[in-house]
Amino acid sequence: GGTDVLLQAAAGTRVYAPTLMNIRRLADLRGVRLDGETLRIGALTTMTDLLADAIIQKHCLILSETADQFGSPQIRNMASIGGNICNASPAGDLLVPLIALGAEVELVSKPDGAIETRRVPLQDFVTGPGTSDLRENEMLTFVTVPLPPAGARGAFRKFGPRPALEIAIAAVAVTGQIEGGNFTQMRVAYGAVAPRPVRGRTAEAALEGKPATTETIAAALAAAEADISPINDVRASQWYRRHLTRVLTQEILADVFGT
Repeated sequence: GGTDVLLQAAAGTRVYAPTLMNIRRLADLRGVRLDGETLRIGALTTMTDLLADAIIQKHCLILSETADQFGSPQIRNMASIGGNICNASPAGDLLVPLIALGAEVELVSKPDGAIETRRVPLQDFVTGPGTSDLRENEMLTFVTVPLPPAGARGAFRKFGPRPALEIAIAAVAVTGQIEGGNFTQMRVAYGAVAPRPVRGRTAEAALEGKPATTETIAAALAAAEADISPINDVRASQWYRRHLTRVLTQEILADVFGT
């Protein structure tokens, strides 16, 4: 949608070619559909699309809830899921729940006349602040998400300096289930607290198969310290980012998982 490209060009943080191609009218790359047990989301699907899409509302509400916290209505009308991913910001809102959902990106190129498709787990696609595994001759076409199982729960939370239009100081997504009183299939992801959005594997291990109790949550919050590596900058200290990560994770586990 160009919502970041134009700002980056004006600020001189990125130098683009003299000609930029607008791919917005490629209708095949916009929208959500079910493909067996997989959600296929076109790279040009906007935040507003995610808010209103019936498939997302039924099967993957966490993405709709995340889009609702994204920018302003004007930005949501333009900003695309592919753009948010390829911008590769450590604080990219959609990257956090998508990583928790086990999403992959489909990358298409045509090096020798034949179209080639490469699939990369999203957690590996972003390699650092503003950098990704997208090659010079590739375009991101689709994001695929395994269909969450029946009974799955999840939520995204972020904190910024103001109620709207904020860049997250810290962000958390958690997905999983409660079975027999225990946490199962738990996935945790963090944003804005490392050079790229990251899986909270240590926190996941502290939750998986354990009783859904306040004691288990406390252990997971302590374990999360090993998953993140926040920095001090003009927006927040590393201590405050660690504190927010714990608070947001605890809020999700208490509010969404009912513990």
